[in-house]
Amino acid sequence: MAENSMTAVSDEEAKEFHAMFSQAFTVYVGVAVVAHILAWAWRPWIPGDEGFGAALIEGANTVTAAVQTIAPIAA
Repeated sequence: MAENSMTAVSDEEAKEFHAMFSQAFTVYVGVAVVAHILAWAWRPWIPGDEGFGAALIEGANTVTAAVQTIAPIAA
């Protein structure tokens, strides 16, 4: 342990924690990148040749069907 350290963590413990933290952060970022790629494939958020229209759900029937799928209305 370092003489002037403000914590009771040894250098070996700090290196072990850093390695585990770095690995967990890498996995977290990897999952986020995959999620963004899947979201982009589903509905791109930067307009291409078609503009933002390609990313929108168009038509009242489509929106109504989507809402009723999520929260069915009792008839």
